[in-house]
Amino acid sequence: MQMKLYPLQFEPILKERIWGGEKLKTLLNKPITSKITGESWELSTVEGDVSVVANGNLAGKSLNDLIDLNPDALLGTEVYKRFGKQFPLLFKYLDAREDLSIQVHPNDELAKKRHNSFGKTEMWYVMQADEASKLIVGFKEDSNATEYVENLKNKTLLSILDNVNVEVGDVFFLETGTVHAIGAGMVIAEIQQTSDITYRLYDFDRVDAAGNERELHVDLALDAINYKKIDTYKKYNKELNQSNSMVNCPYFTTNFLPLDGEIEVNKTGNSFTVYMCVKGDFELEYEGAKFTYIKGDTILIPAALKTYVIRGKASILEIYIS
Repeated sequence: MQMKLYPLQFEPILKERIWGGEKLKTLLNKPITSKITGESWELSTVEGDVSVVANGNLAGKSLNDLIDLNPDALLGTEVYKRFGKQFPLLFKYLDAREDLSIQVHPNDELAKKRHNSFGKTEMWYVMQADEASKLIVGFKEDSNATEYVENLKNKTLLSILDNVNVEVGDVFFLETGTVHAIGAGMVIAEIQQTSDITYRLYDFDRVDAAGNERELHVDLALDAINYKKIDTYKKYNKELNQSNSMVNCPYFTTNFLPLDGEIEVNKTGNSFTVYMCVKGDFELEYEGAKFTYIKGDTILIPAALKTYVIRGKASILEIYIS
């Protein structure tokens, strides 16, 4: 069955988190009602959290429905060939009012074996950061499982992990196995493989409203961790009206598109494209129809939409699969 496709937006899937706050509403216009909303899942096919179309004639249909109806047109010929009817990426905005737990994600092989899931390679774009905000990304120096367990037991794990100060516009690429944590006081756009598999290593001894500590996954993490010192920070250009490469990995390509004026976009049809508007606002025109977007919007451009125009003054993350 063929269907008329257009730029798609989806209802945000809002997640309360012990570390969440209210910035997703105040900064990104998300319809939160809780004071501890930590995540807005913008595009997801994780079981139990499948995105539903919010705009146009297809409103009310799930992302899985659309893929089932016409996988080539929505996903793209190459993406469909590689992943079948699975949507391979998950897009989120995160608000860290407090520090997130220190965690790690397994690679594809471990995730498949243990959880029948993809691994979780991901990247972060810092949209807002309070003064002195920090991230934990990997080890200060090469480590090993013995040193890691010893420091975990002695509650000195932070002493061997790398802390970095962050500013708006910073980009970090976290391959599977990278020990990491988002620090308090920042809003982040996150792009990752479709997976909700997280091994929590340390949670700063926090307890929930009932006085319970969150579960740790120390044993599972041991052979998932990359103990080498790695560089996660990504430098990138910011040439106006150009797609500036940020991250190019087997799972996704992300470009930075600083828009000031009007550009015509021409695609091959091999992959869908996702735009995350991280600053400003813009308009997209396709076959005479115009769609407007503001900061915090996430838009799925089906692969069948090969030529369109975007115009405005905005900073946009452009994501697709190479």
